[in-house]
Amino acid sequence: MAFKTDIQIAREANKKPIQEIAAKLGIPNEDLIPYGHDKAKISDTFIAAQSGKKNGKLILVTAINPTPAGEGKTTTTVGLGDGLNAIGKKTAICIREASLGPCFGMKGGAAGGGYSQVIPMEDMNLHFTGDFHAITSAHNLLSAMIDNHIYWGNGLEIDNRRVVWRRVMDMNDRALRQITTSLGGVANGFPSSAGFDITVASEVMAILCLARNLDDLQERLARIIVAYRRDRSPVYCRDIKADKAMAVLLKDAMQPNLVQTLENNPAFVHGGPFANIAHGCNSVVATTTALKLADYVVTEAGFGADLGAEKFLNIKCRQAGLEPAAIVIVATIRAMKMNGGVARADLGEENIQAVKDGCPNLGRHIENIKGFGVPAVVAINHFVTDTEAEIQACKDYVASLGSEAILCKHWEHGSKGIEELATRIVEIAESGEAKFKVLYPDEMGLFEKMETVAKRIYRADGVIMDKKVRDQLKQWEEAGYGKLPVCMAKTQYSFSSDPSLRGAPTDFTIPIREVRLSAGAGFIVAICGEIMTMPGLPRVPSSETIMLNDQGQIDGLF
Repeated sequence: MAFKTDIQIAREANKKPIQEIAAKLGIPNEDLIPYGHDKAKISDTFIAAQSGKKNGKLILVTAINPTPAGEGKTTTTVGLGDGLNAIGKKTAICIREASLGPCFGMKGGAAGGGYSQVIPMEDMNLHFTGDFHAITSAHNLLSAMIDNHIYWGNGLEIDNRRVVWRRVMDMNDRALRQITTSLGGVANGFPSSAGFDITVASEVMAILCLARNLDDLQERLARIIVAYRRDRSPVYCRDIKADKAMAVLLKDAMQPNLVQTLENNPAFVHGGPFANIAHGCNSVVATTTALKLADYVVTEAGFGADLGAEKFLNIKCRQAGLEPAAIVIVATIRAMKMNGGVARADLGEENIQAVKDGCPNLGRHIENIKGFGVPAVVAINHFVTDTEAEIQACKDYVASLGSEAILCKHWEHGSKGIEELATRIVEIAESGEAKFKVLYPDEMGLFEKMETVAKRIYRADGVIMDKKVRDQLKQWEEAGYGKLPVCMAKTQYSFSSDPSLRGAPTDFTIPIREVRLSAGAGFIVAICGEIMTMPGLPRVPSSETIMLNDQGQIDGLF
C-alpha cells in the first residue's frame, strides 16, 4: 500500500481562513494580526482581557527517549487535539515553532505527520512569522552593544576575558562554536574568544517563552548577566542599556501564532527552545491564553520525558503556575525493538522478545511521570509493520506497572484513529486524579537539585563536577540565585550522558562540565557530558533533499 508523504497530504488540505479558526475560540477579527490568509498573531490586549477566566484542562504529551526509528510525539499531540475536538471537547493545541537548524539537519520538519499535522506546514517549518529572526536579532544586538561599550572606553570596567554572552544563529554550524572576534586592527575592537550557540539555545528564547507579557519580558531581559568585572561582580543587560531596544525587536514575537490542523482545529505555535540544551516547551503566554479559551489544551515537551517533560514540570509549571491533568507518553513498537537491540534495518520483522527487552525504557518514564503525581497513559503510535503480538506485549508490560497503553492510528486516520485515547484522557482529567507536585523545593541547594534530577529521573548514581563548578554554584547561591530551578543540558538519546546507552541503563554518573546562569529566564543550566549548544549537521543533512520542484512547490520537508 502506497502512502502519501506528509507534504503531499498538507498540500491537499482544505484550509479555512484563519478568522474562522479564531472564531472557534471566541477571538474576534479585530484582535487578529493576519500573516496571509492562514496564520495570524493574537493581540496582547485581547490576551490581557482573558486573565479572569477559568482555565481548561492541560494535557502534556511526552515520549520515550528518541531513536532513529521515530516516535511521533508532535504527530500524537496534533492527533489527540483533533481527537478531543471530535468527541465534542473544545480543544486547542500548543506546540513549538520549528528551528531551521534541525529542519535542514536531521528532522526535515516539525509540524506533525500523516493526517495529524499543523498547516501551513511549509511556512511553519521555515520562516513562519519571523519570531526566530526577531529573537536572533535581539540577542545579537546585545552582543554588538557589549562590544561597542568596551570599544568606547569600557565605563563599566568589563573584564574582556569574562564576557559570557555568546552570539546566536538559527542554523547548525559547528565551525562557529568557538571563534576569535575583532581581528584586523584597532578599528575593529579588542580581539577576544567568543562563539555561537543555536538560536533555540539563546536565553532570549527562554525568556520569551517564560515571560507572561511585555512588561515581564523587558524585566527579564534587563536581568540577563552578560559579563563580569575583574572583581567578579556581574554586568547586566540593563547596565549596557540594551533591554529596551531588545524588547522593541521582540514586541511582535511575543504575540502567539494561531494556525490550524488538517481538521481545521485551532493550534497555537509559539516559541521553540530545545529540550536537550534548553527547557523545551512552547511559550507560557500561548499556553495560558489557550487555557482561557478552550476546555482542553494539548501541549508537548521536547524529546523524551527525562528532558522535556522534566523541564516542563519543574521549570515551566513552577514559573507559570500550571498543573497538568494527565500526561501521555508516546512510544512505538519499532522504538521498543530498537531499545531491545534490534538493528534499524531489521525493525520490520516481528520480534516479540525485543519488544519486551526494550520496554524498560518506557517503564522508567512511566514511573518518573507518576512521581510528579500525574497519571500517565501510553500512546502506542502505530506503524503498519507492527504485529498484534508485539502490540500486546507492550500493552501487557504497561499494565504490569499499573498503567495502560492504547493503540493510536492517527497518522493514518486522523482523529478517528485516536478517539479511544481521547476518551480515556477526558475520563482521567475529569476525575481530578492528578495531584501535581514538583520534583524538588525551591529551597534545595543547586548541587542537590542537579543530583536529585540525576538520581530520580535518570537513575544515575549521582553527578560529578570539578571544584571550580561547585564553587560557581556556591557563589550564585550567595548572590541570591539559589532558589532557581535547574535546566539539565543532556543528550536526548539516553537516560545517561552517553547517547549509545539505550534502554534503561544503570551504574553510571552524570558529568557536569559547565554551569551557566540564566538570570533573566530564571534557571541554572548544567552542561552534561559532550552536549553541544551549537549542533552540527549530520553526514547526510536533510537540506540535501529540500528543494523547489517544477511547479515552484517545496519538496523534501517531512
